[in-house]
Order: sequence, then structure tokens, then C-alpha cells
Amino acid sequence: MSHFLDRLTYFSQARESFSDGHGVATGEDRTWEDTYRNRWAHDKIVRSTHGVNCTGSCSWKIYVKGGIVTWETQQTDYPRTRWDMPNHEPRGCARGASYSWYLYSANRVKYPLVRGRLLKLWRAARSSRNPVEAWTSVVESEASRRDYQSVRGLGGFVRSSWDEVNEIVAAANVYTIKKYGPDRVIGFSPIPAMSMVSYAAGSRYLSLIGGVCMSFYDWYCDLPPASPQIWGEQTDVPESADWYNSSFIIAWGSNVPQTRTPDAHFFTEVRYKGTKTVAITPDYSEVAKLSDIWLHPKQGTDAALAMAFGHVILKEFYFDKRSAYFDDYARRFTDLPMLVMLKEHTLPGGEKILVPDRYLRASDVDGQFGQANNPEWKTLAIDADGKLVLPNGAIGFRWGADGRADQGQWNLEAKEAQHGQAVKLKLSLLEGEPPGIATAKVGFPYFGGIASEHFPNNVLKGENGDVLVRTVPVQNLTLGKAGEQRTLRVATVFDLQVANYGVARGFPGELAASSYDDDTPYTPAWQERITGTPRDQVIAVARQFAENADRTEGRSMVIIGAAMNHWYHSDMNYRGVINMLMLCGCIGKSGGGWAHYVGQEKLRPQTGWTPLAFALDWIRPPRQMNSTSFFYAHTDQWRYEKLGMEEVISPLADKALYGGSMIDYNVRAERMGWLPSAPQLKTNPLQVVRDAQAAGMDAKDYAVKALKDGSLTMSCTDPDHPDNWPRNLFVWRSNLLGSSGKGHEYFLKHLLGTSNGVQGKDLGAEEAKPEEVVWHDQAPEGKLDLLVTLDFRMSTTCLYSDIVLPTATWYEKNDLNTSDMHPFIHPLSTAVDPAWQSRSDWDIYKGFAKKFSEVCVGHLGVEKELVLTPLMHDSPSELAQPFEVKDWKRGECELIPGKTAPNMAVVERDYPNVFKRFTALGPLMDKVGNGGKGIAWNTQTEVRQLGELSGLVTAEGVTCGMPKIESDIDACEVILQLAPETNGHVAVKAWQALGKQTGLDHTHLALHREDEKIRFRDIQAQPRKIISSPTWSGIESETVSYNAGYTNVHEMIPWRTLTGRQQFYMDHPWMIAFGEGFTSYRPPVDLKTTAGIQGIRPNGNPEIALNFITPHQKWGIHSTYTDNLLMLTLSRGGPCVWLSEDDARTVGIEDNDWIELFNINGAIAARAVVSQRVKPGMVMMYHAQEKIINTPGSEITGVRGGIHNSVTRIVLKPTHMIGGYAQFSYGFNYYGTIGTNRDEFVVVRKMNKIDWLDTPVANELIAKVQAEGEVA
Repeated sequence: MSHFLDRLTYFSQARESFSDGHGVATGEDRTWEDTYRNRWAHDKIVRSTHGVNCTGSCSWKIYVKGGIVTWETQQTDYPRTRWDMPNHEPRGCARGASYSWYLYSANRVKYPLVRGRLLKLWRAARSSRNPVEAWTSVVESEASRRDYQSVRGLGGFVRSSWDEVNEIVAAANVYTIKKYGPDRVIGFSPIPAMSMVSYAAGSRYLSLIGGVCMSFYDWYCDLPPASPQIWGEQTDVPESADWYNSSFIIAWGSNVPQTRTPDAHFFTEVRYKGTKTVAITPDYSEVAKLSDIWLHPKQGTDAALAMAFGHVILKEFYFDKRSAYFDDYARRFTDLPMLVMLKEHTLPGGEKILVPDRYLRASDVDGQFGQANNPEWKTLAIDADGKLVLPNGAIGFRWGADGRADQGQWNLEAKEAQHGQAVKLKLSLLEGEPPGIATAKVGFPYFGGIASEHFPNNVLKGENGDVLVRTVPVQNLTLGKAGEQRTLRVATVFDLQVANYGVARGFPGELAASSYDDDTPYTPAWQERITGTPRDQVIAVARQFAENADRTEGRSMVIIGAAMNHWYHSDMNYRGVINMLMLCGCIGKSGGGWAHYVGQEKLRPQTGWTPLAFALDWIRPPRQMNSTSFFYAHTDQWRYEKLGMEEVISPLADKALYGGSMIDYNVRAERMGWLPSAPQLKTNPLQVVRDAQAAGMDAKDYAVKALKDGSLTMSCTDPDHPDNWPRNLFVWRSNLLGSSGKGHEYFLKHLLGTSNGVQGKDLGAEEAKPEEVVWHDQAPEGKLDLLVTLDFRMSTTCLYSDIVLPTATWYEKNDLNTSDMHPFIHPLSTAVDPAWQSRSDWDIYKGFAKKFSEVCVGHLGVEKELVLTPLMHDSPSELAQPFEVKDWKRGECELIPGKTAPNMAVVERDYPNVFKRFTALGPLMDKVGNGGKGIAWNTQTEVRQLGELSGLVTAEGVTCGMPKIESDIDACEVILQLAPETNGHVAVKAWQALGKQTGLDHTHLALHREDEKIRFRDIQAQPRKIISSPTWSGIESETVSYNAGYTNVHEMIPWRTLTGRQQFYMDHPWMIAFGEGFTSYRPPVDLKTTAGIQGIRPNGNPEIALNFITPHQKWGIHSTYTDNLLMLTLSRGGPCVWLSEDDARTVGIEDNDWIELFNINGAIAARAVVSQRVKPGMVMMYHAQEKIINTPGSEITGVRGGIHNSVTRIVLKPTHMIGGYAQFSYGFNYYGTIGTNRDEFVVVRKMNKIDWLDTPVANELIAKVQAEGEVA
């Protein structure tokens, strides 16, 4: 009988009782349960993960039934941590558990799509022409080009085929290379750690054809420049399990439960051990609920708070009661004992003072301490006996010819380098009984008095209110030969740092703080006026943090998120925090240190991945570009720049030397070899080599001569000239336009040439003041010929693209995945075949390569071109420019490639064999070997074993006999085989290579795993823990959790900085000129984006200007999941903005009202969330909410309401452009300009009219919509 009839006859059914009437047996039908049982039935379970730039990097069980993914749950088989610690699992969150919704949703991109107008033009041209000629006819007709550009973002896609789109892409690439040069073909994809092979697919293709791979870490503003500045390392951090080893944790701007969900249990569990937790966040975030103390400084003032913490730590633990542990750590592992030269400076009032200059070097001393190798790069100190000494470890010891006298002295042993004697360095010149020590007035720049409408200041009294004059112990040194002697005044970094922090030392007439209540920089009382944080709380937290570190030898930790890095003066925020950790000896100590988490940044098998990703097995060097500078130039945001140099320069700098516009500094940086360029030269780089051959000259010599005489120019000097435009852009694994694109509306206007919401006008040649850049009266609109996006969902970037290609989801392809948060490597796996016509990224780019190799015939053959690369970090080029900044263009020095200008190399490209090269491991791995971070090793054994594992190419041609890389699993095996983190033999070789530089044996760190090789099938069975490698500064051990800096402290491996130590002081001339030699508080800058629009375009509702903040959200990871039905159901279902009750009340906004946020950059329409947790003066829009769901039109712009980046604009900082100077040298995703956005202000008001823009206003518009391929 049916379940329905059973219900109708319920009371008349026969029943049999049992258990003394406590149970009843019935005969009712239970087949109704089959629906439920079938829902959770499955044929198989496959391991995979989510490649979404989430630090969780969680392993998931993917359930499959009948070839369909039915659901996913968390895997629970991670290897154990240790017996005395919680495990890493269970890992996962609601976002990850909702992913399978995407696979079969309406949001899924199912087929290759092309913009209708473009496809119509292409097909018409292709009917009578070959592919390259067809593309030429489309893009060289301005009318045709503007026809499809102008409707980007307005729908109109039509279905195409893989053969057709491959041909369009190949034709566009060949045309662009032939006419303009390969460096006009650009690719943007972020975070390789989340799906390494998928990233490598695109970057390998681009590198083989000579295209440009764009950086992401700096562009996302996740890259904190303070990390390279201090350590010469980019955000190496502890795994989350190491939180459990800490006994004092500050969560500073990191909302752990919300953004580090899978790892938050370590934070809560360690509290049961008695660990104290402090939250520092302006809003009452989720992490505040888990903490013992909540400090809530005003947003953007974190550096002031950190400086006050440092003041307390220095006073109480270096002077009131000297900590023996801190003292020893600071002498051995920081630059505090190093000597800094002082120079005279006259203040505007006529008073003469001294100011810090550069480190004293061996080259400054007569005889150079016997150092024939790089004496300019070896820093000096004074030992306990008062003698000038040259300690081991400076960067000058790192580079030089094999067999040199100083080889093996790049280490942190407490020895002086001249005679190899043990040495104890002085922290202060006052130690012992020093002769000839005097005190002097030394000036430091002070920015805390800058007046601001929105941020409190603390004005320094007196006529020199922007200069802190402090009392510092100094010593005179007489240097030079007899008759050529000169006297220098020097001080230690420690003495200068103490003075900068305002700590009193009892000098007569001392200029310092008398107590914590003295309102002078940088006391707890001083910061209270700026941050609003009670001074007693500051004193208590600083004291407890340091007491714990002293007692436990460094087990105090700061967990920090990227929030503080999104301010223009982010370096001061970060350096203030890191100063605390260095002063307390926490870096490199398990349970202590700087736990900076932003995204899935740690590409653990990095050195195995780079040859595959950048085709280093075939061609070196690759083209790479820092995205922030690139987009600043090519979206023309520089034309709207309102931040003047006078607003960011030090009061102690010569302002006459630092004028001009922000883009001028970027041009100089590119010209001097500090930053990369894309495009590089106005002339096609293939043509440069041809011209050199015609002139009978070497290509490099020809380029030097032509650059000097002006017949050859760098593209950066004229970014708006058509010859210098980027022409083809690939976006994959990214939502560039819907998530990370700062200045979104400028992208739409100038790069894409479509409808946009830019409200301001460019400044004009006079107001913008560019000195190095050609100004065009009319800015170009629509630089890109072709925008191609690969995605599994229809994102904002897809909507604005010309071609959209359906890529496999994370359950439909094979790949590799690692994270900062745990030491395991695990896979993405093909649980089901790619649905509809989707393909994996590897197969898509393999298809491009195959078609390119066919289409290029007759247009491109074996070609040579000139490639420019910057002075790279971790190479001898980082010693290129030791002292002053000299520009060859200004006649200050000769143009010497690799020294005063970019490196130049001629490379050969075999265009007809791009496909064959793509699918085979090239000869350079066998001939040259592999390496990373300044060391190299032989890989012949690994190449041979790869051939045995994956097979050799048997087809005739250039790749015959080489290991195959045909499938995505083949690509995975290349990475795993070549990487020291996954191949024990390679790990031992890598440690041996490093030992040559340090003179120490490090192989014991990997010998016990030498015979271990991790294969792809191994990680499909269970996540595997990586092997210790010199690529990283922590170790994988059964006795210690991964902690960054561990090998520096315990293995005596120097940090990759000028001094070889962690640096408090930065002595590059630009760092000093821009006021950042030492750490200080710098308030947010005024970007001047509301004054020109507030109150000017009223809608009848009150307006208020608020600071615009974009933290990471709960219902998505970046823009992924935000359009997922499950997450939309859990959240408010569309863009929303949080503001305080006080601010809302002021302008009559109630919870859930439609509001508009706008400034001269653009506008956003969203709903209001009115909450007590938000501090007045700020408004929060969680990153990254797109405008594709539930977004009405903007009253200001008249177009759909914008995304969070519609109201932002890129702003550059000159100190991030420095290069050729030790740790201040360019590296891909290591150092460079960053895309800050938190200094931004918006006008907020309630909307008057909600227009969904879904009704054509006239019949002629309906016809236009239908013409794009849509049906009425």
C-alpha cells in the first residue's frame, strides 16, 4: 500500500507491541525513504579541493553517482601533527561545502562564447582571408574595433566552437607579435598555489611565445613591502598549528574565525592552555569575541599604536631591566649593532643637527678590511672592546666567484670576517667604558602632526614641528690614509632607534619622554590622542607581550591580515608591528613571530614549478611584470593623480630633488632597471634584433646606443601611444574586473573602451605635471584588441570579455594545491569528466599552442628578440647600485645593462614548434639545471627519471627523446620530481648548494627523507607533508611546527638583506628621502576624491563622507561563492554595506535601505546594514561583491551600481619602486608597487529611486538588444 493511503488508515492499522508496550511494530510502507537514501547514495568518493585562494587548502571528499557530483564533505585523514597538539582537521567551511552547486547551475559557463559583434566581423573576414589577415582586417579598422569594444559588458555573447575560438586567439597573438611585439600579449592569473598546473598552463604558453606574465601578490595588496624590506623574504609565515605553541597571541587586523575558518580551532584551543589573546581591530569583529582584550584604535592609525607598544618594550626591557634573552637575540640576529653614518642638516630656522645617512661599509675604511670582493656591501660594527669590526653575514659575502677568499662567510656565526675570531657586537656606543663618546642632536621626520579632516593628529610644538630632534650617543671615526684622513660621525642603529622611539636615557638636556604620560612621540599618551586607545591598555598589553616573550624565549605571536597592508603607508603599520617582534626575539622561534595570512600564497614546491610555469626548460629569461604599475599606466589612472610628492616626502629631504608626478618615479625605476616594463620598448623587440643585425652590431650594444641617442625609447615614457598599448589580455583563474581591479571604472573606460562610471576628468598636462611621460590631450579609450577569459562561472570579468571559455571546475581536473596554513601538498582530482564542453586549463592552453603553431607559419618562424629584465633579487644584480641613485638618462652615469639599467638578453623563439615545446620538458633542465633563491643544482637524474615515469617523445622533431608533458598529471609529476619539497634527493642537493654559500652543513635537515619521492597518486591517497627545503626559512620536523625564520636563527643562515640580519633601518637614499629610514607613524593620505562631488549632485537626501574599508567576507572567498545560491540564501543576497548606527542616524538611513556610495572614481548601489559593531567614520563593504546579483542602477552614473572597486583608484608609492639594492630588488611577487585602497573616502546617502535598468526605454533599444543575439 502507498505511503499516502497508509497515512489515511493510520488509526485502523494493526499494531503489535513489544518491550512491555514501550515499542510498537507496524507494517507501513517505507519506500518513501528511498528518495532520501538515493540523494546520499554514491558510486565513488574522490579526493579534491577548492582552488579559490583560500588559506584553508582543505581536502574534501567528492561524492559521485552516475557520473554526477552529488555533494562534498570534509576529508579527515590528514597526517597527525604531534601527540601533544591538535590535528589540522577537520578542515572546511560552509563556503567549500556549497561548491558543487556551481557544477550544474545556470551560472556555469558551458560552451565557448564570443561577443556577437566580434564573431560577425571575424566570420565575414575569415570567409575570404587566412586567420592572421582576417584578424588584421578586424582590428585595423577603427570602426570595426570600436563596434565590439563599445558593447563590452552589455551582453551579446553567442555560442562558438573550440576550433573557431582557438583560431581567433592564435590569429590575434600572431598578428600582435608580428606587428607590435610579443610583450603586447599579456596574461593575468593569480596565486599558483591554489592550482599550480592550471596557472602553469597559461604562463607556459605565454613564456614560449614571449608574452608577459603579470604579478598578483603586490596587485592584490596582499604583498607587504615591509617583509622584503626587513627580511629580504616575502611573507614566509608559521603554519597555523604553531599558534598552539604560543603563549601570547595578538590578532591584529585578522578576523581569524571568519577568514581562517578551518584553522580557527587552534586559536580557541590554545586558550585552554592559558594563552592570552588580544584582538586589535577597529570594528567588533568575530575575533574580538574570542579574545581576552579588545583594542579598537581608529582605522588607519595602527602604526601609532605599534610605536607606543615599542616605546614600552624598549624602556622596560632594554633599560629599566635589561632582558638577557632580548639583548643576545638583538645583537646576533638584527642590525641594531650596525653603524650608521650621520650627516649635517640645517633646519629652516637655521639650527644645525645631524641626520642618519647610510650604513658604514668596509669600502669606507682604508684597506677595506682586506675585502677584495664586494666591500661596498659589507657593513661594520664595533665590538665589545671598542674596535671597528666586519661581522660575517652581510650580502657582500653572498656573491662572488667560486674559490674567493670570503666564500663561506655568508653566515650568522658570531665571528668577524677578517680573522675569523669570535666577536660580541655593541648594541650601544655607551656599553663598557668607551672613549670619545659624545651626544648629538639627531633629527627624525615626524608626520603625526599632519592636519586631516578625518583623522586626529598630534602636533609637535615648536617651529620645526615636522622634525623630531632627539639626543643620541655618537662617535667620531677617523678614516683614510695619512694625509687623506676624514672624520665621520657614527651611531649604532640601536641608539638611533631608541632616540626615535623617544625613550629617555638620562642624558643632560635630553629630548625624550619623561614618562608614559608625557605627550611626546611615541609614548602611550601620545598615541591615545591619535588612535583613541586608552594608554593603560597599551602599557598593559605591551608589557605582557614582552614579559611572555622574555620568559618563554620568544613565544609571543602576532597574527595579522592584509587589512593593515591596504593603507598607503602600510609599511609603517607592518614595520611597527614587526619591530615589536624583533625587539622581543620572537622571529624564528616556534610559537612566536609574524603570522601574516592573506591568501594561498605559499607555493611550496616552488622551484619545481617555475621551470614548467615559465618555460625555463626552453628559454631564459621569461617576461614578468608587476601588475600595479602596469595597470596604473595602461588604465590611465596616472592621468587623474592628485597625490602630490610634497605630501609624501620627508621634511628632511631636499624637495627640489623630488618633484614631478608619481608616474615619473615609476618611469625612472624602469629605466634604471629597478622595475620591469611591459611593453618594454616602443619598437617591436623582434625588429630591434633585425635592426642590430642590419647595422652589424651586437643587439645589446645596439640597444644601448639607440636608447642613449633616443632612436629607441622605452614604452613606459609614452603609455598612451598606440605602439605601446597592451593588445591581447588573457585572464584565467581570476576575476580581475570583478574582484581585484582597483580603479574598476578606469579599466572600463581606458583599457576596454566601454560604458563606465568615472565622474572626474583627468587633470590635464599642467596640473598632472608629468616630466618623464608624453601627455596626449585625448586619452585613449579601448586599448585592448582582445580580452579572453577562462572561467567555470559567468563572472564580471567574463561579462566584459570578448571570448569566454568554459574551464573545468575543481572537481573535473588534476592539479596540485598547497597553503601557508599547513605543511601538506594535496591534489585536485578529476572526480567526473568536465561537463558540457568545458576543458581543463592545461588542455585549453595546449589547444592554443597547437593552433598557434599552425597559424604562425608564413608569418613567424624561428625569431630572435631582445628581452629586458630588472636587477633581480637573489642574483648578483642585487649588488648593482651600492650608494647614490644615478640615472643614465640624466647623464649621471653610463648606461650599463645589468648595472645602471635593465639586463638585456637576446632570446630565440621557435614559433612553429610552440606546441611541441609546450608538451615536452626542454633541454635546459638537463644542460643548465634548476634552482631558486640564489642557489642552483644539477637535475640530470630527475630529467632521466621523468622520462622513465611519463615516457619520452617518439615523434620526429625538436622534442624527440625528451620527457613528455602531455597531460595534466604529467605536468604534476614534473613539479613533484623537480622540487626539493617533494623529492628528497633534490632537497639534499639544494641544502648542499646553500652550504657552499654559508660554509655550514645543512643537509641534516633533509637526509632522513633523502629517498622519499612524492608522486601524484601518493597525494591522491592522502595529503603528504613536504620535505624541508632552503626555499623556505622553516623546517618540516616531528619536533617543531613550521615557523618562518627558524633556519635563520637555528642554522645561522643570513636573512637576504644588506646586513644579513633583520633590519630596523633602511638606508637606501629614497627610503630616507621619503621619511622611512626608521619606523614612524604616518596618517592616511588625502586622495581628494569627495570634495569635487559631495553636495554637487543632490538627490534630496543628506550626505556624509566616510572612510571606505573592504575586509574579507563570511559568505564568499573573494568573489567566488558570492553568487552561489546557498551562500546568497545564508547572507542578505546581494551587495550590502555596513555602517555605524551613529552615521546612519545622521543621514536618515535605516537597516536594509538602498544606499549609494560615490566619489569622483565611480559609484556603488547596495543595501545598508546598520550595526553597532562598526566604528563611526567608516563604512565597510565586504570584498568582493559583484554587480551581477541584485544590483540596481546608480543614480550618479546611470549604469548598474558598480563593485567595491568602482570607488577606488590605484596610488603608487616611490619607495616600492626601489631596485638593484640588496633586499630592495625586484622579484616576481616579491617586491614592487602595491594596490592600496583604504585611504579612500566615499559620499554615502540614501537612494531616492531604485531603477533595475531592465526595461528598454524605447523601441530602438529593444532592436539593439536583439541584434546582440538575445531573444525578446
